[in-house]
Amino acid sequence: MKAVALVGRAREHAELTAAWTALPGAGGPQVAVVTGDPGTGKSALVAAVLGELDPAPVTVLSGQARIHSPAPYDWLAAVLSGRDTRGLPAPAPALAWLAQHDAAPVERFAPGALLRVAMRVVRHLAGTGPAVLVVEDLHALDPASLNLVGELAAATGLPALLLVTSRPSTDPLVARTLARLTGTRGAIRAHLGPLRPADVAAVLAQVYPGQEIAPAAAREVWNRTGGNAYRLTELVATTPADDVADLLSTPSAAPDLTAREAEVLVCLRDGMANKQIARALGISVRTVTVHVSNLMRKTGTASRTEAALWAVRHSPSLSSLTSRSHR
Repeated sequence: MKAVALVGRAREHAELTAAWTALPGAGGPQVAVVTGDPGTGKSALVAAVLGELDPAPVTVLSGQARIHSPAPYDWLAAVLSGRDTRGLPAPAPALAWLAQHDAAPVERFAPGALLRVAMRVVRHLAGTGPAVLVVEDLHALDPASLNLVGELAAATGLPALLLVTSRPSTDPLVARTLARLTGTRGAIRAHLGPLRPADVAAVLAQVYPGQEIAPAAAREVWNRTGGNAYRLTELVATTPADDVADLLSTPSAAPDLTAREAEVLVCLRDGMANKQIARALGISVRTVTVHVSNLMRKTGTASRTEAALWAVRHSPSLSSLTSRSHR
């Protein structure tokens, strides 16, 4: 599929760009927090902004949580991964802990001392700037990383745009960190909702140039995807130009899925791994595996990816099944 220009996020794009423009006179970091449900395009927005910053950042430090086995300072460990750490202002044992080296010493460090070392390391990497610190999926970060991100947001003289993405969260530590970030002077909070039918039409026009996309057809695709950017991308990625009529056709009836199978299928559609699904639905990973096997058999799909794409095409039917399960 051809690359598609970002649509429906012009206001948020302008706000993030303005934060970068204001950085030189800020006296410290500029903070921008982008929230939204899974698949709303948070990472795509960040990528688009990073590619268009003027002047271009001297340094970009980017990291996120490890999904399956989170550990202290995941964000900084991701930043340091593959980087030459010689010359960093940190004692070797502490640096081994921060970088999560397999050969890290058995001795532990006081949390406050390790935090101070982590701050020095980030300041050293950012240098005189201008820098961008990208924190992806704040909601999944470990407590030590959350504390570090909060400290960075208030770090006087740090010449950086702190660009954070997160799902909305009721976790007290995450909620407190988000409040801490958005409470800093000049902070920006952008929440991404679903795309509008007109935005979906704009995407379809880019993907299928020369094809007439009627408003009713665009709304049908919007109904199937719920305006979710990830689901829309997955749908058009599997629909060649000569099959665009199939894309706009009415989906066939859903098979006889149980409400729980439908919930698991929705999670697959949203790109979640088995451990994430288990956590989201409050069931065991083994149970998730059984449900995935059953729903693949019922939908006639041969892989998780095929099942996820099937789910995108049948979103209205799935919504009906899952809504009944919560009555």
